[in-house]
Amino acid sequence: MSRHILDHSKSETENSRLRAYLKIEREQGDLHPATRALHSRSGDRAKDSASVAEFLRIERGHQA
Repeated sequence: MSRHILDHSKSETENSRLRAYLKIEREQGDLHPATRALHSRSGDRAKDSASVAEFLRIERGHQA
């Protein structure tokens, strides 16, 4: 009995293509400006997540 299609591992050609693509990306070092901006953001996201949680709470109709 053969395995289900999802049980098969990816082919070696797919993995090698991905590896080659990532190697080229790392060697060139060119980042999209949006990606560079995201990487340079401050690490203090706790305040942002708290405000998002508060907005979601209000949006759901919870006032208390």
